[in-house]
Amino acid sequence: MLKSELRQQIRDTKRLFTQQQLSEWSLPIVRRLKERLRDARVVMAYYSLPDEVCTHQLIDDLVAEGKTVLLPKVLDDERMELRRYTGPQDLREGAFHIMEPVGAPFTEFLQIDVALIPGMAFDAQGRRLGRGKGYYDRLLTSVDCKTLGVCFDFQKVREVPVGEHDVPVDEVI
Repeated sequence: MLKSELRQQIRDTKRLFTQQQLSEWSLPIVRRLKERLRDARVVMAYYSLPDEVCTHQLIDDLVAEGKTVLLPKVLDDERMELRRYTGPQDLREGAFHIMEPVGAPFTEFLQIDVALIPGMAFDAQGRRLGRGKGYYDRLLTSVDCKTLGVCFDFQKVREVPVGEHDVPVDEVI
């Protein structure tokens, strides 16, 4: 199956579910993530879109626990950078209508303990299919930490087609 076909298949499947269902299904996933993040001090996360596992409360909880939370900000068609998140007041609508943090770029990549990575689909080998722009693949070449792919069960597939620049995750939650 081609990447574009798998993306469309997952988009079509997502449309079958209500926002309420996706929110409810997010809860046990977030609980598992909290367990994995217990010992982390610096967490790279993402501010979820409506069709993704909801990370909003998780992010605020991590900040409340004293953890440093980093969120991506899209700079242009090829690059995104990380910025520190300290609360909802840090967010502005950015590229692709995604809420992004304001503030100075975070460049101390070696300090990151765990990175949460969204995706359209994942397989058991950690191969990830993103939305097609390659932002996370490029960013992941700069970080050296545990990477957790975050998705709903229906996004876990037998095999994700990969290209030479695709970066797998260590574990899929």
